[in-house]
Amino acid sequence: MTWGLAAAILAAICYGAASVLQAVAARATPAGTGVDPRLVVRVMRQTPFLLGLALDGAGFGFQFWALRSQPVFVVQAALAASLAVTAVVATVALGLRLSGAQWAAVVAVCGGLALLGLSAGAESARHASMAFRLALVPAALVLGMLGLAALRLPVRARSAALGLVAGLAFGVVALAARSVTTFAPARLLREPAVYAMVLAGVVAFLYLTTGLQRGAVTTVTAGLVIGETVLPSVLGVLVFGDGTRAGFGPVAGAGFVLALAGCLALARFGSLEEPGEHA
Repeated sequence: MTWGLAAAILAAICYGAASVLQAVAARATPAGTGVDPRLVVRVMRQTPFLLGLALDGAGFGFQFWALRSQPVFVVQAALAASLAVTAVVATVALGLRLSGAQWAAVVAVCGGLALLGLSAGAESARHASMAFRLALVPAALVLGMLGLAALRLPVRARSAALGLVAGLAFGVVALAARSVTTFAPARLLREPAVYAMVLAGVVAFLYLTTGLQRGAVTTVTAGLVIGETVLPSVLGVLVFGDGTRAGFGPVAGAGFVLALAGCLALARFGSLEEPGEHA
């Protein structure tokens, strides 16, 4: 196992544990109306949320490290696998139980990641163009507006849409992190990918928190998984030239599909209390 792949798995562990803590805090916080930035202030008064936020910070550090040496499709699939971590942590910390099918999904996620790790090639030396890095900023703004539009949808569609918007925003964060090629402070201040990373991170955080508070966690998480894996992985191949080891393309494809299918199956488990959705 390479250090980059190990960092991606550590990021998944941090994000997965954080999800349990943040879902507990979000559900314990009084709901507002629309997208309420004050929601973030209210949930930050909850100790579990602050612990989850610290784990998110650590997870992002590991994710950034992983993106320096691993293809985007490997890192994003590993991050989606945080659902498996969430499921296992929930069984230990909250006394919830996984069915046989859900444990099978956990095994599928782990097997898919193993195949991806086996097949992944080294990070491509290709850099993103300035046009692409500049485009990430308006992409984050557009996602912010799409999130506002999603709030007008019916309850179930709204939950999935908010999760999808948050996932796509997390995808922008990953692509922006991969686009950064220098850590010189003077150049970072002029790097559009840095601003896109911050803006997209805020959009993702706000809509994910809103979705977790008002909708079924399972529905929100399913949208999140799709948004943060599929499109960013495709762009990683097209923009950065990510690839696999020679002859391992089918293995990588099978691993990606297996991990994603396991994650979507686990999304059905994702709620801490799934009696229904909030209006």
